[in-house]
Amino acid sequence: MTSDTVDLFSDTALAERVQTLRQQLQHHGHRYYVLDEPEIPDVEYDRLFTELQALELAHPELSSADSPTRRVGGAPLVQFASVRHAVPMLSIRTETDTLATGAENFDARVRRELGLTPSDPPVAYVAELKFDGLAMNLRYENGVLVSAATRGDGEVGEDVTQNIRTIRQIPLRLNAAAVDIPPVLEVRGEVYMRRDEFEALNERQREKIAHGAKGEKTFVNPRNAAAGGVRQLDPAIAAQRRLSFFAYGLGEVTPATQGGPEFNTHYDLLMTLKAWGFPVAEQTKVVRGAPELVAFHQHMGETRDQLPYDIDGVVYKVNALALQRQMGFVTREPRWAVAHKYPAQEQLTTVLGIDVQVGRTGKLTPVAKLAPVFVGGVTVTNATLHNEDEARRKDVRIGDTVIVRRAGDVIPEVVSVVLEKRQGQAEQFTMPRQCPVCGSAAVREEGEADYRCTGGLFCGAQRKEAILHYAHRRAVEVDGLGDRLVEVLVDANIIRTLPDLYRLGLTSLAGLDRMADKSANNLLEAIEKSKQTTLPRFMFGLGIRHVGEATAKALARYFGKLDAIMNASEEALLEVDDVGPVVAQSIRTFFDQAHNREVVEQLRACGVTWEEGEPAERAPQPLSGKTFVITGTLPTLGRDEAKDKVEAAGGKVAGSVSKKTDYVVAGAEAGSKLTKALELGVKVIDENQLMELLNGGA
Repeated sequence: MTSDTVDLFSDTALAERVQTLRQQLQHHGHRYYVLDEPEIPDVEYDRLFTELQALELAHPELSSADSPTRRVGGAPLVQFASVRHAVPMLSIRTETDTLATGAENFDARVRRELGLTPSDPPVAYVAELKFDGLAMNLRYENGVLVSAATRGDGEVGEDVTQNIRTIRQIPLRLNAAAVDIPPVLEVRGEVYMRRDEFEALNERQREKIAHGAKGEKTFVNPRNAAAGGVRQLDPAIAAQRRLSFFAYGLGEVTPATQGGPEFNTHYDLLMTLKAWGFPVAEQTKVVRGAPELVAFHQHMGETRDQLPYDIDGVVYKVNALALQRQMGFVTREPRWAVAHKYPAQEQLTTVLGIDVQVGRTGKLTPVAKLAPVFVGGVTVTNATLHNEDEARRKDVRIGDTVIVRRAGDVIPEVVSVVLEKRQGQAEQFTMPRQCPVCGSAAVREEGEADYRCTGGLFCGAQRKEAILHYAHRRAVEVDGLGDRLVEVLVDANIIRTLPDLYRLGLTSLAGLDRMADKSANNLLEAIEKSKQTTLPRFMFGLGIRHVGEATAKALARYFGKLDAIMNASEEALLEVDDVGPVVAQSIRTFFDQAHNREVVEQLRACGVTWEEGEPAERAPQPLSGKTFVITGTLPTLGRDEAKDKVEAAGGKVAGSVSKKTDYVVAGAEAGSKLTKALELGVKVIDENQLMELLNGGA
């Protein structure tokens, strides 16, 4: 806020605005720091805070001891014991100017504070990352972790020692080989959650919600998930969050006269912490003067999406500790440090509509169409709502004001709705029961969170995936038909459905970029060869959900002919080994779609053929009901050949060893699967013993 804007307020209006800002900041601070349930993005909180700070600076008579500008953070939760910090955990000033001028202005302020002239050498700084996590104070006595406390309000925090002990990056005892470790050492840093761990956590949460678990929720962002993990009363839950830690400073340290090093620079301090066993971000470096501050900010801004964790800016600190002491503090912040922000990764915007997109595998995803908003360095107009359950849980409706988030390479998503800004009575979102691309039925299987289009062979959105699956070497197999070529053929509208593959000619292929006559001829020969296949390969190639190779073989053995499979009832399908209710329903739904039957008939008309026979005898097969795992190199059988023999004899081949595994077939250089089998007491056999079983031996 500018001074011109401030002057527009009357005295009464000014006081009311200050009071309103304080109430808003206290409310949102409580939601953010204490409840871990923010209602507004960080950038909005920062805007309110900056406005209040500007008003109080311009009008000191309106200052108050209980103003949020005089505090550091939130209050401790009552469930945890309180810890009074021996040295207050103060925050640093935030520079919201995300351009190079933000760094240049900080350097200019430092030089003024130190009384430096243009002819004096540049100031040395330590440039660090600004992690998006939870500040933590770790107290060590005689090298052993004795307590861990959150920042709290800066003076008093929460004792979260048991939860912090679950973070493997935090040493419980300092490196025994390290020297000069003081008797009392408080290390300060950030507890955070990696992006991959965050995505995995939310995926687990969505599965729980989909299966009807009560009281479960997905998390807004990694910072919220980390804070919630630290504040769990049950350390086992904290351990499941798989949190991480970076060190960046010190709290109380016994004087050097009682043991412990004397530091001259902040960088020396960080490198000593690293030697003592604490993780320090490898990007931390010493820079000199404004140009190098700008370069660091720019470089990290360009590469932040490649980091495995979130940052929302970088931090600059005067390196020399003597200069830090000379500059001192102002109110709640050190003069010698600043956090230089990047464009916000969360912003407010409006939902203009909700569309449904169909993915390559038929998954239907609701997508919010947004009023354009600049977030995470790009302009965002679409954000995922994941699935119907998530859209309903968040209660996103057309016209709502929402928080949208974009971090790293993660697809932008709607985090939550600002309900206080809702206007009108828009209806809740309901997933359509027909595919918006091809009109086929959209179904949601029991226990699944997603709706899927059933028109796999017909649906334009699934065209590329359907062709690639059909051409796979374990399916019908079209040698030389890979991702890039399928992309070109579909994008050029040369192939619209699978039968078009068999209508390709040399002329249409030769006109493609980088497709020479020889390559075109080779592909045509592979397509012609693929016409001679087997019923199991063809069934697998159709891409019916849940129908893998083993199931396709079981169906072919049981029914003998494709028409018998296509016309079988769910009850008849359930008679087949390896076919349960979900698989039976999926097969029936697939062949109930007229589009899919038409594609099958066209493939037959194009010359795709296989041998058919009478249904197999219903007598039990030698390996019926047995589960095998094949590992290592067998003397004479390839792994695929061994798998085919097991499945032909009624057995099932799994990819991992469990208590349900009956046999592990081990060859040369068998690895972890053999070890797991021995641990679980699963019977281990060699190739000769497998052949005996295949021949009906015990």
